[in-house]
Amino acid sequence: MNIPLLDLKAQYATIKTEVNAAIQDVLESQHFILGPKVEQCEKAIAAYSKCSHGIGVSSGSDALLVCLMAENIGEGDEVITTPYTFFATVGAISRLGATPVFVDIDPTTYNLDVSQVAAKITTKTRAIIPVHLFGQMADMDPIMALAEKHGLVVIEDAAQAIGAEYKGRRAGSIGHYGCFSFFPSKNLGAIGDGGMVVTNDAQRAEKVRILRGHGSKPKYYHRVVGGNFRLDAIHAAVVSAKLPYLDSWTAGRQRNAHTYDHYFSDAKLTVRHGDSAPIVLPDVAANRHIFNQYVIRTSRRDELQANLKEKGIGTEVYYPVPMHMQDCFGYLDYKRGSFPESERAARETLAIPIQPELTEDRLRYVVDCVRDFFVAKATPADVEHLKEMQAVPVV
Repeated sequence: MNIPLLDLKAQYATIKTEVNAAIQDVLESQHFILGPKVEQCEKAIAAYSKCSHGIGVSSGSDALLVCLMAENIGEGDEVITTPYTFFATVGAISRLGATPVFVDIDPTTYNLDVSQVAAKITTKTRAIIPVHLFGQMADMDPIMALAEKHGLVVIEDAAQAIGAEYKGRRAGSIGHYGCFSFFPSKNLGAIGDGGMVVTNDAQRAEKVRILRGHGSKPKYYHRVVGGNFRLDAIHAAVVSAKLPYLDSWTAGRQRNAHTYDHYFSDAKLTVRHGDSAPIVLPDVAANRHIFNQYVIRTSRRDELQANLKEKGIGTEVYYPVPMHMQDCFGYLDYKRGSFPESERAARETLAIPIQPELTEDRLRYVVDCVRDFFVAKATPADVEHLKEMQAVPVV
């Protein structure tokens, strides 16, 4: 059986008519840069995220960058974030000359350990960037309380979390800014790079809008130096065509996640589940996980990944090298062991297929292959490992 980690062709087959019509509309209009299609998308994403303003930008990476620019964050400033994230989170800080300051993650959610944030705040701290990793939101209330106390800006990196909720509030709507990515592999993807900034602050929205177009307002008149961060109309049109399906896709991912939970439990491969629900953020009922990824973890991750590849199962490691151990951030002078939970997650986590198009027999096949790997590899000395194997989904 062949089960890719992500099958965009399967998704496209179900919405081909709508997507093709959206693209054709853009081609017929010959209006490719910003314009009505982008404005339509901005309004729809803002409304979906329960925000007042949406500003379409060229990528999720540029969304982070332009928000930092809007706050005039640069050399001499510090920004607190996580080392266990995609490069863009930290790269945006570094590109502006500011200093990334890392806080380790909570081992059950992979998001910022909020209990460690306060100790990292200094007189140079200007912002906090919590990352809503794998489709689950960070613990935002303590973060916002610290931000208010110290006069800090909060930029939600919600690239993997559109539609996720924390205590009934949507990703992107709690901080001063929210940043989304429409990279094709995301739950809501374009046909290339694209992104969105959402905010409930009209002044901040206007500044981001100006900065995305080289800092000009009106055209050819520049009071600030911006960049070319515009969302192309063709990507906006595709995102708008897909958006009505997002909630049903999320429901499919959640259904598949719960099926995995059940099968992994039956296979005696999980150790950190309760009787009725996995370990999650506090106030379980109020939080909505959208499962951009479904992540299991085991100390034998690399062996397991190789074995699953042989069985035709696609997987991915998010992320094999935490940011504090990347060569380009060596100047920060962090050492191995500085953030043990992030380093352990980098060694142990593995994303397995979760797309909504998966059938139950395919989900069962994945779990069976995981179980068979541990049974086949077990020696008398490994028997206890079967009880301790951490196939723990982030829910």
